Amino acid sequence: MTIFKLLNSPLYVSKASNILKNGFNSNSRSMSNYSKFSEHKKLNLIRNIGISAHIDSGKTTLTERILFYTGRIESMHEVKGKDNVGATMDSMELERQRGITIQSAATYTMWKDHNINIIDTPGHVDFTVEVERALRVLDGAVLVLCAVGGVQSQSLTVNRQMKRYNVPCLAFINKLDRMGANPQRVLSQMRSKMNHNAAFIQLPIGVESNCKGIIDLVTQKAVIFEGSFGEELRYDEIPKEMRTESDEKRHELIEHLSNADEKLGELYLEEKPINEEDIKAAIRRTCLKRSFTPVLVGTALKNKGVQPLLDAVLDYLPNPGEVENFALREKDGEEPEKVSLNPARSPDNSFVALAFKLEAGKFGQLTYMRCYQGMLQKGDTIYNQRTQRKVRIARLVRLHSNNMEDVNEVYAGDIFALFGVDCASGDTFVTDPKSDLSLESIFVPDPVVSMAINPANSKDRDNFSKAIARFTKEDPTFHFFFDNDNKETIVSGMGELHLEIYAQRMEREYNCPVSLGKPKVAFRETLVSPCEFDYLHKKQSGGQGQYARVTGILEPLPPSKNTVLEFVDETVGTNVPKQYIPGIRKGYLAMAEKGLLAGQKLSGLKFRLTDGGHHIVDSSELAFFLAAQGAIKDVFEKGVWQILEPIMSVEVTAPDEFQGSVIAQLNKRHGIVTGSEGTEGWFTVYAEVPLNEMFGYAGELRSSTQGKGEFTMEYSRYIPCLPEVQDKLIQEYQKQMGVLPEKDKKKRKN
Repeated sequence: MTIFKLLNSPLYVSKASNILKNGFNSNSRSMSNYSKFSEHKKLNLIRNIGISAHIDSGKTTLTERILFYTGRIESMHEVKGKDNVGATMDSMELERQRGITIQSAATYTMWKDHNINIIDTPGHVDFTVEVERALRVLDGAVLVLCAVGGVQSQSLTVNRQMKRYNVPCLAFINKLDRMGANPQRVLSQMRSKMNHNAAFIQLPIGVESNCKGIIDLVTQKAVIFEGSFGEELRYDEIPKEMRTESDEKRHELIEHLSNADEKLGELYLEEKPINEEDIKAAIRRTCLKRSFTPVLVGTALKNKGVQPLLDAVLDYLPNPGEVENFALREKDGEEPEKVSLNPARSPDNSFVALAFKLEAGKFGQLTYMRCYQGMLQKGDTIYNQRTQRKVRIARLVRLHSNNMEDVNEVYAGDIFALFGVDCASGDTFVTDPKSDLSLESIFVPDPVVSMAINPANSKDRDNFSKAIARFTKEDPTFHFFFDNDNKETIVSGMGELHLEIYAQRMEREYNCPVSLGKPKVAFRETLVSPCEFDYLHKKQSGGQGQYARVTGILEPLPPSKNTVLEFVDETVGTNVPKQYIPGIRKGYLAMAEKGLLAGQKLSGLKFRLTDGGHHIVDSSELAFFLAAQGAIKDVFEKGVWQILEPIMSVEVTAPDEFQGSVIAQLNKRHGIVTGSEGTEGWFTVYAEVPLNEMFGYAGELRSSTQGKGEFTMEYSRYIPCLPEVQDKLIQEYQKQMGVLPEKDKKKRKN
């Protein structure tokens, strides 16, 4: 039985053990030494990976352990830790206070002479765009699953995102030390819920408080983690009581691999001996094709299983040269041509990179990029393919959370950042503008929650506008607009937490407290049936008076046109001189801005001017403007009015077991189901629901579907609202205007 100290980093090989002994600190001189070792690796010695999972599965803790074992940081800190330091990758103060990841953070580290670029992503569905843009530029991923929670809602969302970008992944079942940990149940959920061809390549030696180490099924060795922080590995024989189980699981692993890999399948069918190298090669081939998912186990918090996971990243996930990336070349009037990019680290290839994340830093806008082809040096000029603007590169940096390290050049496969580049997320940058190459942009989901927002103090408007400008540029799922109908500023995002975080960031980072509230719905008022009018506006007060008479019909338009206003001049003769017609039209449109029933805009009306009268001296455009307004007021008193409300086309997607509750929720919100369809255990319901009933639906849907349901909605049309909704709106408007309803007047008299 041999005990040896784990070589945490290739720096040991370089006789730089004193660096590791002292540890790494972003401010220490040793950081620059580390940077030298990590630059300019061969393509096969680079891995770009993301760590993705459901909320609280241990992504950030796992990343913290990876950075410690690879010698990147000198001490480990916990998420929302008692020492008030917090995890390295949670650099934002809000992240440390709440104990959640809000922004994806990038770093790079070294393990066994390989350069690993890591992006730690958020788990909350509200920050799903952070996962989306990370997976767009990564070559592989580690899917972290909780040994107790198993496959949860965001695990399924992340799985769909990996499928969208064809990202190979390893699964790591974390938190074996928790009460109720059951890795076998998690594996069966991966197979049933995620449709993964998955099998263990490791087994835990005990779970919960008895978790001592792991069994590697490929090498058939037990790995025990010793030392203060699990940094010493002891390789041993498999415990006697687990030999039967490990043999069964190894056989199961070979069976699953044989179904996905022809070479191993032939050996298995011919009953030839299968050795360690055969299994490793088969896992790598099938993992790259996404036809098999190797499952590893451990507990990051208790420092077990992290180093073997790093080995698996090197052994089974692709290097940038093994992933085929394409650019599109636009051609006039034709389908874009697909061009395969050359990942070879050679200056002969023209530079092509994608900007996937923007961040406002103390030195200006920081643009995160992934280089797909060629190389870029400090001082080079690059072109934005969308805007055709050119930028000279004054500074190139590589990132370690919120710390930056300068580099002189970057090559294909590198993730880096630039300063002072004015661009949008998803822009393509090249050194040869004539190449006409552009990379496929990032999928951005539509916002689902909207709220009214206002600065608490009017004097903070400048800071408010700066914050909004920055956040909308950084986050493509955060939208801001001014609603002319209700005179409100509205922000939209992926959830209430999403908007709440931005409100807190405005207060902390811009000293601009804001108030969030439910936005108003843009109702409309219209007539039920045509109503005639004949209105005379006459005013004499000495000097030139005012005289104008308008006669005609105000009638409702058909439902297909109930959002427009029409004006028709049907007059014959000179009773209403033509130069006054624009004044009548303006008066009608001005009056339509605010109805007298509930203070909403008028729509779906046709103003037919049939006759009128004028005075040769006292008539003017202003007089006819006021006459048109008086005519509309008359119609308000004589006509029968109704309120229209906006109806949204809603599309809800969730697992099949929640179909009944989703349809019940839509019915409760006065929705009408118009259709449904289902594929692979998921269903999609199409419905039409009043916008006024959709507030709070995002939270209700997530809670009733265990967070797995998603929905999108878009405006469909206006229809008359229910009588109780109309009565409520009228009462609220009357209270606002200080007008008492009839029943309240009687009470006051009594």
